[in-house]
Amino acid sequence: MSLSLTTAQVDRAAGVLLGIACGDALGAPYEFGPPLRPDIEVTMKGGGSFGWSPGEWTDDTSMAIAIAEVTAEGLSLDTVAARDRIAARWARWATEANDVGLQTRSVLSAATRAARSRGEVAPTAGDLRLAADTHHVASGRSAGNGSLMRTAPIALAYLDDPIALVRVAHEISATTHHDREAGEACALWCLAIRHAVLHGTLDLRRGLEYLPEDRASVWAARLDDAESSGPADFPHNGWVVQALQGAWSAITVTALADRDPSSSTEGPAHFRGALEAAVRGGYDTDTVAAIAGALVGGLYGASAVPAQWRRQLHGWPDLRARDLVRLGVMTVRGGHRDSAGWPAGARMDYSDYKDCAALARHPHDEGVWLGGVDALVNLPDGVDTVVSLCRLGNAEVPAQGVAAGDHLEVWLIDEPDRDNNPNLDFVLTDAAAAVTALRAEGKTVLLHCVQAQSRTPAVAALYGARLTGRTATSALADILDVLPKANPNRALLAALDRLG
Repeated sequence: MSLSLTTAQVDRAAGVLLGIACGDALGAPYEFGPPLRPDIEVTMKGGGSFGWSPGEWTDDTSMAIAIAEVTAEGLSLDTVAARDRIAARWARWATEANDVGLQTRSVLSAATRAARSRGEVAPTAGDLRLAADTHHVASGRSAGNGSLMRTAPIALAYLDDPIALVRVAHEISATTHHDREAGEACALWCLAIRHAVLHGTLDLRRGLEYLPEDRASVWAARLDDAESSGPADFPHNGWVVQALQGAWSAITVTALADRDPSSSTEGPAHFRGALEAAVRGGYDTDTVAAIAGALVGGLYGASAVPAQWRRQLHGWPDLRARDLVRLGVMTVRGGHRDSAGWPAGARMDYSDYKDCAALARHPHDEGVWLGGVDALVNLPDGVDTVVSLCRLGNAEVPAQGVAAGDHLEVWLIDEPDRDNNPNLDFVLTDAAAAVTALRAEGKTVLLHCVQAQSRTPAVAALYGARLTGRTATSALADILDVLPKANPNRALLAALDRLG
C-alpha cells in the first residue's frame, strides 16, 4: 500500500469492517424470515435461528476477519503463504462456528479431510480450491453468496491497484465458490468499496469496465433491476446475484436524491437506513445487510456508525468494534501503525501534552465526570462506564474495572478543519445521546479526551443542553466554570451553534 490517505479516508476505511459487522448483527435475528413490514422495528436484539446474543456477528464477519487478520499485517494476498493462512483460519473457525453456509462447510470439510490424509492438520488454499472445483462439478452450481459476504478486506488491501484487486477478488472467491459469477460479484463490490473509501461517493457501475463486454452488459441489466426494485424483490438472496442486487437495492432506495454534501447527519442516516432496508428484504438478512454494510461503511466511515451499535458489536474470535477498526486501518496502511502507534499499540503516548489530569463533575449531572486521559489510570469512585473521545491503545480499553461493552470509543478528531470530521454533527449528538442512555441504565460515566479542553466540553455541553433544555452554547458556559482551561476548537463551537 503506497497511498497517503487523508483523515477522512482513514475514517471511511475503518468503517468497512464495522459496516459488515453492523449489517450482520442487525440481520442475524431475522435470518430465514419473510420480508418485514415497514412498521416493524429492526434492532440488534439477538436471538434468531442460532440464538445470537444482541450485537453478535455471524459467519459473514468472521470469514472477513480471517482475511483482514492477514492483510492487517501487510501481507500480500497474491502469496501462497497468505492464502494458506486464511484457509487454515477458516477451517479452525468452522470447527467452532454454529452457522456456516452449506456450500462453504462442504468445501472446508472436504479440504480438511484432504489435508489430514497427508498427515497435516490444516488445509491449504490449494486444498480449498480443489474441493470447491469438485463441489461445483458434483452439484452443478456454486454461486452462493458466501464469498461476496467476506470480500471487503480485499478492497482495503488494494486501494492503490484496482487491476490486482479484481484478480485477487476472483481468486479468493474461487477458493470456496467456483462459479465465475461469484468472482464477478466480489470484484464489482470491492471496486465500489475502493471508490467509496477513496472518493466518498457511490459508483458501483464503474467496476463494469473491468469485466468482459458481454459480462458487463449482463451485470448492468442486473443493476438496473436492483435500482428499480426493493430488497424484498430479490427473495433468492442466497444466490450471489440476488444478494448483490438486494444489497444494492437497499442502498439506492434509501439514498437521498438531493443529498446535501455539506450535511454531517445525512450520511449516518443513510448508513442506518440502508442496513435496515436490507434486513427488511427478508430471507438471508444477515448476509445481504453485511454486504450492504461494507459499502455504506466505506462510504460514510466509522464515525457514521451509531454508538449504540458499536457498543453491542462482538463476535469470533472474541473481538469487538475497536478490533474491526484496527484491522481495517492497519490493512490500508500496509500493516504499519502511525507515528503514535495507533491503532495497534498497547498505549497512546500523550506525554507531550500538558494538563491531562483535569477532572471535574458535570455541572448538570454529578453522575458524569469530565476529565483528561490521566483519569483512566485511576478512575473516580463509582465510575463503571467510560466514553473516550480520543484515541487509546489496546491495553487501555477497557479501562480497569470497566466491562468491555461499557467502554465506548468515539471517532472524533480535535481539528478545526471540519473536513477531518465529515460526520461531526452526528458524532457530537450521538456521543451526548450515548451518555444519556448510559445514565438511564444507572451507570456512572467518565467522559474524557486527552486534556478535557476541546472535545470533552463540547460533548458535555450537548449533554447538558439535553438535561436543561437550554442551548448547547449556554450549557457550555457552565462547563467552562468547572473546566476553566477548556477551549473547544472553532469547528466544535460552530457545531454547538448549529445544533442549538
